[in-house]
Amino acid sequence: MVYSSAFPRKAHYPPRLQGGKPPVITLLTDFGLEDVYVGVMKGIIAQIIPQAQVIDLSHEIPPQNIALGSFQLGTAYPHFPPGTIHVAVVDPGVGGTRRAIAVQTRSSLLVGPDNGLFSHVLMQDPAIAAVELTHSHYWYTVSPSSTFHGRDIFAPVAAHLATGCPLQNLGLGVDLSSLNLCSAIPPWQPTSTGGIGVIQTIDHFGNLITNIPAESVKNHAWSVQIGPCQIPSAPSYCSLENHPTWIALIGSHGWLEIALPNGNAQQSLQTHLGTSVHLMLHPSPPTL
Repeated sequence: MVYSSAFPRKAHYPPRLQGGKPPVITLLTDFGLEDVYVGVMKGIIAQIIPQAQVIDLSHEIPPQNIALGSFQLGTAYPHFPPGTIHVAVVDPGVGGTRRAIAVQTRSSLLVGPDNGLFSHVLMQDPAIAAVELTHSHYWYTVSPSSTFHGRDIFAPVAAHLATGCPLQNLGLGVDLSSLNLCSAIPPWQPTSTGGIGVIQTIDHFGNLITNIPAESVKNHAWSVQIGPCQIPSAPSYCSLENHPTWIALIGSHGWLEIALPNGNAQQSLQTHLGTSVHLMLHPSPPTL
């Protein structure tokens, strides 16, 4: 492996300070925590900009699950200060033809593979500029591994961005319309009486998070149906604690979700990503 003559190096730009605070870099991967991969990425960042504040979003995204990685990143994104650099690596196409990119939005920067992983973020905060990471001067090595671009490209690029390195220095400009915003999850289909959505992710507790936005049920009584199971709405997990089965509610992420109080909705309903969920709006609250 041939290491770049630029690495490690001192920053030639003033750090991207926000209100005098150290720059923030977040990490989201499917690497898990049993191996050293995440620690190595942090080591690369520390060599370039040791004062950066590195925050782990999650490293337990199921392997190669781009859709869930995109959802989790999009859920976390609004809670970080402007100027944050988000590094996301869920990358089944590593070493292949997919592009390595850095994207500037109105408030933050995104670094990772161009495989749809940034879809949920860019729906909230559209891209205003993007580059393909073609300038090896900002990589860890000029001959990157075909299996670990998190170490060799994404972590060092994020660190250089945190030093204040201009986006355009990192590579060739990308036509924003060519960014991969594909998702395996079909769009929400509203109707006058409800609509059809799908389960877009399943959290650690087995709660089924749909692609039905909270606005769809605002000022309505409502329920949902999965297969033959009709599920009443509730304001919180504990509000129907004497109800022996599933409830539907609006989660903190702003999407309709289905839960089983003191249980696991995914296991009990035997559902999976992409399962259809029918939203039904009612003139009056459904009877429990």
